[in-house]
Amino acid sequence: MNFFETLIATLSGWVWGAPMLILLVGTGLYLTVLLKGLQFRVLPLALRMIFHKDHGHAGDISHFAALMTALAATVGIGNIVGVATAITLGGPGAVFWMWMTGLVGMATKYAEAVLAVKYREKGEHGMRGGPMYYLAKGAGLPKLGWLFALFTALATFGIGNMTQANATAKILEATFQVEPWVTGLVLMVLTALVILGGIRTIGKFTSILVPFMIVGYVGSALTILVLNAAEIPHAFALIFHHAFSPAAASGGFAGATIAAAMRFGIARGVFSNESGLGSAPIAAAAARTNDPVKQALVSMTQTFIDTLLVCTITALVILTANAWTQGVDAGQLTSASFAETLGVTGKLIVAFATALFAYSTLIGWNYYGEKAVEYLFGARVIRVYRILFIAVVLIGAMMNLEFVWNFSDLMNGMMAIPNLIGLLILSNVVKEETDRYFKS
Repeated sequence: MNFFETLIATLSGWVWGAPMLILLVGTGLYLTVLLKGLQFRVLPLALRMIFHKDHGHAGDISHFAALMTALAATVGIGNIVGVATAITLGGPGAVFWMWMTGLVGMATKYAEAVLAVKYREKGEHGMRGGPMYYLAKGAGLPKLGWLFALFTALATFGIGNMTQANATAKILEATFQVEPWVTGLVLMVLTALVILGGIRTIGKFTSILVPFMIVGYVGSALTILVLNAAEIPHAFALIFHHAFSPAAASGGFAGATIAAAMRFGIARGVFSNESGLGSAPIAAAAARTNDPVKQALVSMTQTFIDTLLVCTITALVILTANAWTQGVDAGQLTSASFAETLGVTGKLIVAFATALFAYSTLIGWNYYGEKAVEYLFGARVIRVYRILFIAVVLIGAMMNLEFVWNFSDLMNGMMAIPNLIGLLILSNVVKEETDRYFKS
């Protein structure tokens, strides 16, 4: 078993090495140029489109519900612990490179959604689409589509289930002394109540939960930033300065090179917003719309909200506090930074936010897994998958997850490879659809 765990960890390190990060960011840059900076030119329109309703058209849920389902999966512990890890290992400059992944990632997310809606099809359990469909139907690569679905189905039990349940159990145990098995049992019941109803129930639930948790967390963080307003210019100065110059060791901070800032900023940014992984377009395909570009504009805002809003606010709270220079562990850094201003209340806010973010990610990734197994084995296995997914929640809450994290990282990387191939092959289709929409 030790050999297998070491092998998975090694493979994960290879997959998420420099070539993958270059491919992810490079694809985003290429699409940005191809689409003439679409994400910058039409962002106000995209934000307005979130609340637009296409009545009477094909699809299962509204633009808003599709966005909230995707945000449920992406706005998670990466926005709290991931940002802290990037700063701890890469220094303040890592935040700048996280922003860069978000800016180019918006173009990637847009392209994914255009293709997801264009090549989707009607199934027994509603609309079905995503990379597996546009790889098979658009790019003519059904084997790559099958591999994408397989990697997604496997990843959903790791990054989308056990890791989230475990994060929730640990934070509740540390803060409120709740036994992990109790958290696991409660999560099982709550998960079952939502996912057994299918995408319409998931869409309704996330439409309520996701705005509540984002507004609550961001509102609390903004309160801290208002109270520490005098430190914000210095925080921005640190970010821009250390994006291009090493961060020296000071206090408990070990220091970081420019390469480390780039590596951890890009890696954490990609893990947070999932642009290029191919997960979010599965939710986008369920949107009720008569035009692929409409939902693509809405999907593009997912990366903006996740990385350029939530991650930025977390980073500013950390950098306007002192804990990041005192050697505080990355897992506790955001909590300690909140506590510097709000005391025990700050720790409670981060504990509740972590639990809600992790739970919402669990709900969102369940839907991705459903569509993956439906593609692999047909609609008949969806109910079996849901029951298995619910049962695994309890296991995840109580187990040691280092192996699961490495396995999940590996599967996510393997998802990205066929998806990025599909995006590059079909990039002209994305451009044609975009030109048609804005010329009409």
